[in-house]
Amino acid sequence: METENSIDLNYLGRIGQYFIYLCKQFRMFIFQNDWKVLPMSAVIAAMVAIAVGKGLFVSMEGTFQATFALTCVCIWNGFFNSIQAICKERAIIKREHRAGLHITSYVLAHMTYQLFLCVLQSVITIVVLGLFKVKYPVTGVFAPFAFEFFITLFLITYAADMMALMISAIVKTPMAAMTVMPFMLIIQLVFSGFIQLPEKLADLSRLMLSKWGVQGLCAISGYNHLPAVMIWNKMTNAGDKISVGGGVSVKDIMNLIEENNMRDQILDKLGEANQRADFASTIDNLFQSWGFLIWFIIVFSIITVVFLEFVDKDQR
Repeated sequence: METENSIDLNYLGRIGQYFIYLCKQFRMFIFQNDWKVLPMSAVIAAMVAIAVGKGLFVSMEGTFQATFALTCVCIWNGFFNSIQAICKERAIIKREHRAGLHITSYVLAHMTYQLFLCVLQSVITIVVLGLFKVKYPVTGVFAPFAFEFFITLFLITYAADMMALMISAIVKTPMAAMTVMPFMLIIQLVFSGFIQLPEKLADLSRLMLSKWGVQGLCAISGYNHLPAVMIWNKMTNAGDKISVGGGVSVKDIMNLIEENNMRDQILDKLGEANQRADFASTIDNLFQSWGFLIWFIIVFSIITVVFLEFVDKDQR
C-alpha cells in the first residue's frame, strides 16, 4: 500500500493534505487499476439495456422496471467504488493521524475522487443506453432530459458511494466490508418501492436512497403520461381462450378494437388509472428526490469523519 511517509504532515495544512491524498487517489486510479470500475459499469449498463431497454420511456411498466434496474446499477457502482477504500488502509490512517493527518482533508480527498468516478460512470451509463438504441425523451421536468437524467443517475451513484465509504470507515476489515455490502444492497432493493410492502413497513422506504432514485427517474421519464400495456398484453396472450358467449372470444373483441384504431386510446386510459402522485413530472417530486439524495450524501460523509476521528482509540 502506498504511503506518504516522505512527507511530514505536521508542516501541511488541511488544504495541503487534501491535495496530497487526492493525488494519491489518482495515482492509484492509474497504477493500481482502479480504472477497472469504468468498463465494469459499461458492461452492467449494457446488460440493463438488453434486458429492459426496449420498454424504457415507452410504457409505464417498462419504465418502472427499467428505472428500478438503473437504480440498482447506480447503487452497485457506488458500493463497489468505495466499499474497501478506507478499511484496507486503516493501519496507515492510524499512523498518519498520529503524525498530524486531518481526517477532514483525508475524507474530502476520497469524496472528490469518488465524485470523479461517479460522474464518469453516469456518463458511461447514458452513452451505453444510447448505443443500444434507447430513445430518450427531449424534455424533462424543467430542463433538457439529458441534464436531469445525468444529475439523477449521478446523485444515486454518489449517495451509494458515500454510504459504502461510511461502511468502510466503520468495519474492521475489507472482508467484513465485502460481507456487509450485499446485505445493504438487498435492503436498498427490497425497500425501493418496487416490491409491494405491508403498510407498516412502507414508510421505511423513505429512509432508502433507492426509493428516491426510482422516484426521480420516473418523474423525469414522464411516467404518468405513458400508456399501461401489461393488461392488454396479458389479454392478448390469453384472449382466444376466454369466451364471452355466442362464439365470440376476448381476442375477437380486441381485434375489433384494433381495427377501429381504439387500442392506443384504451392504453392511455389504463395509464391514467395507474398514475402515481409520487411519480408525477413535477418540480416538487424531482427536487424532493434530489434533496433526499443530497441529504444522504451529507449525512454519510459526516458519519465517516466522526468514526475516523476516533481511529486512534480503535484497538482493532
